[in-house]
Amino acid sequence: MNRLSVVLFVVAALMASSIAMADAQRPNIVIILVDDMGYGDPGCYNDHSKIATPHIDSLARDGMRFSDAHAPGPLCHMSRYGLMTGRYPFRTNTGVWREQPLIEEDQMTIASLATSNGYTTAMVGKWHLGFKENGYDKPLPGGPVDRGFHSYFGIRASTDIPPYFYIRDRHAVQPPTLTIEANNSEGWSPIQGEFWRAGGIAPDLKLDEVLPRFTNEAINVIDDHKKQNADHRLMLYLAYPAPHTPWLPSKEFSGKSGAGMYGDFLMMVDAEIGRVLAALHVAGMANDTLLVFSSDNGPVWFDEDVERFGHDSSGGLRGMKADAWEAGHRMPFIVRWPGRVAPSTQSDQLLCFTDLLATFAEIWNADLPDEAGPDSFSFLTALTDNEQPSKPVRTDFVMQAGSASTMTIRSGKWKLITGLGSGGFSEPRRVQPGPGGPTGQLYDMSKDRGETANLYLQNPEVVEQLTQEMDHIVDSGRSRQ
Repeated sequence: MNRLSVVLFVVAALMASSIAMADAQRPNIVIILVDDMGYGDPGCYNDHSKIATPHIDSLARDGMRFSDAHAPGPLCHMSRYGLMTGRYPFRTNTGVWREQPLIEEDQMTIASLATSNGYTTAMVGKWHLGFKENGYDKPLPGGPVDRGFHSYFGIRASTDIPPYFYIRDRHAVQPPTLTIEANNSEGWSPIQGEFWRAGGIAPDLKLDEVLPRFTNEAINVIDDHKKQNADHRLMLYLAYPAPHTPWLPSKEFSGKSGAGMYGDFLMMVDAEIGRVLAALHVAGMANDTLLVFSSDNGPVWFDEDVERFGHDSSGGLRGMKADAWEAGHRMPFIVRWPGRVAPSTQSDQLLCFTDLLATFAEIWNADLPDEAGPDSFSFLTALTDNEQPSKPVRTDFVMQAGSASTMTIRSGKWKLITGLGSGGFSEPRRVQPGPGGPTGQLYDMSKDRGETANLYLQNPEVVEQLTQEMDHIVDSGRSRQ
């Protein structure tokens, strides 16, 4: 071997070593998002919960629990859009998801960013961000595999929204050629219990089998990755469509919680999460994985449910799913990252799901283009600093409620809602202002997390300041500078 060959060999070896070292510093990423679970459901967030959640609680024991983390919208598709793109969902028309993709073809996502940084990416579960639909016997473009994921297995939306069929990558596994009648449960509201809508259903899909099927698929992703991609990192996004309706606990969990069918179903969800955690351990990946756990929005749990079961799914927050009130969007949010995130810790930092994009970019030392993640702020320092960082991750958070006419901004301790009522599912949804009364809601969240005292009229200067701040964020198209 001549001198030049030796030099080239050494340079190549050093480059390979450098790449391997950089890859070793990058964790596998697993995001587990459940559906319609409340802030007060997991035991690690509510000592009085009537629902056993040992596996979710173990994540908090081994990682960091955030107390002030928010979904970017209080409904499924809104929340998922923000999580994937780092962009507030009010900046697009989320209502078109039934027939076309919400995420633009050239729009950066957490998956496309991961792919560009050498990750193998997979999604399992509920997409709810639209496909370009032209019949279910034809390809379904615009979904996960066209927005950054290498593979996908899941369903287009919730298990109460037809048609019901499995999708692998861009194709229906079996088209929804059969029909299923609508169903409801006695003793619950029309949108609770074993509720699903009538419509098409594929022969190979049984609604009560969807949850464990997704766990099996996720475990297969983990096992296959360990066998075939040992030199690459994995990003797995597992989006369970539960405990969203229909509530279909298996016999093993039926009657086991203190919160009726809902609590039983959530116990089953927790057990499925436990299976995924066990698979990571068996694959030797548990200690090298950054795992994020949260819920897409608040629960469907009424005041009468709290009285009947003595279980507060909202954990002392006001409202429920779709609301501008806190229970609609303040979520359990846990990060486990062995060796980097101290176990059994808590952070009071204000976060939004949109912040995942910038956080992953900082972990990977990747620059975000100006147009990417316009509402994404890295919270890496909150995760890895032993001392609580003095500088806030973000100073404000803006959200559109389930009612398109209601906006809210959180800035520091203050929260402003632009109308009266919940703006979502809780009654009263809308309230007409009275003579001389407030036209909106203002709460001091540092003293009144339950949003009981409207300070709108007492603090007109705060209302004006927050209104201007919100208008600027909305009109400028970005909040990340």
